[in-house]
Amino acid sequence: MGNHAIDAQRLTGRLRELGTIGRDADGRLARLAASEADRLGRDRLRSWLADAGLEVVVDRIGNVFGVWTPQGSGGRKPVLIGSHIDTVIDAGIYDGCYGVLSGLEVIQSLKEGGFTPTRPIAVAAFTNEEGVRYAPDMLGSLAFVGGLDLDAALATVGTDGSVFGEELDRIGYAGYAEPGFMAPHAYLELHIEQGPVLDREGVPIGAVQGVQGISWQKVTIEGDANHAGTTPMSMRRDAGQAAARVITFLRGRAVASNTPTVATVGCMSFEPNAINVIPARATFTVDLRDPDEDRLRDEEAALSAFLDRLTAEEEVSVTVERLARFEPVPFDQRIVTMVEDAARDRGLASRRMTSGAGHDAQMLARIAPAAMIFVPCLRGISHSPKEFTADADLVAGANVLLDVVWRLANEDR
Repeated sequence: MGNHAIDAQRLTGRLRELGTIGRDADGRLARLAASEADRLGRDRLRSWLADAGLEVVVDRIGNVFGVWTPQGSGGRKPVLIGSHIDTVIDAGIYDGCYGVLSGLEVIQSLKEGGFTPTRPIAVAAFTNEEGVRYAPDMLGSLAFVGGLDLDAALATVGTDGSVFGEELDRIGYAGYAEPGFMAPHAYLELHIEQGPVLDREGVPIGAVQGVQGISWQKVTIEGDANHAGTTPMSMRRDAGQAAARVITFLRGRAVASNTPTVATVGCMSFEPNAINVIPARATFTVDLRDPDEDRLRDEEAALSAFLDRLTAEEEVSVTVERLARFEPVPFDQRIVTMVEDAARDRGLASRRMTSGAGHDAQMLARIAPAAMIFVPCLRGISHSPKEFTADADLVAGANVLLDVVWRLANEDR
């Protein structure tokens, strides 16, 4: 690509403008999937896609696409760039949005520069990546690749009692194209790291070689409610105490390991939840992650064995519900190498890394060669209004994306 580059001011300006859409009276950003705020964000994106001369397509799950089909490229599989513009509650402005707007910027810069790739190039904003209002997360990309029944997905009931398909229709984004109407030649996603590694090491580009596996479970421990003052410690069936032992077991095992395994208990509730009553029930979630499938299975087995032991030692009963399970996803190593090469050609350091968070790219990897590019975010903070990436890093990542997309879009293979 020589010295060609994206329009830095246009990219960062759009990112900040999109970040103003969906704020409440207290200034908190929340564009939950299929909400009114989501509609406003989609409308703004759609106008930018149209202004860039792209064909705008919306599929039945609400995924929004901007497609550039240069003369002579028809009939070839497109290079797809994507991410999402829905957010968590009280969000930052970069997560997901940076990848979508960088994809648009890459296409617009190539068009304005007079470049004519031999393949179409498309940018996608996938629906409900965050999964805050509707489960599962990455719902739009999962349906796009055929991993989720469309009718079942549209019938999903949200945390507020709304029906997903009805809400898509209400906001005007129940499209007509069938999910999967586009078979990509390759998929590439640019994203802030959402972790501290690049920022800590001072490396501007992450060449992401895969997404680690995720195991989500809900554990319920049943004991006996009893008086907190009159029941001797030796005579208690304390569900709260048993839950605490699970937390310390998980942390101790992960910390003692020399592997990248991580374990988190993120939600917990006690019943009856009274200060002077021994908990009769403890319900909590367990999030286990590892980039190696065998190790992830080992951690699941270790937790299961510990819960069996806990049942006997604490005289409680334990039930476990599987909430989600994704195997580790390796990305296409040829494209990962392209990312490293593009960074080097731009005079940028890079490092190979595994994503600790889930992304739409792991779904697209089911149907096309896929990879991701990471840029640093300050102290690794994400899903927070403190989320921040310097403009120079945003621009560097978008230029690496430009170079890799250009190379992929001119492949004959």
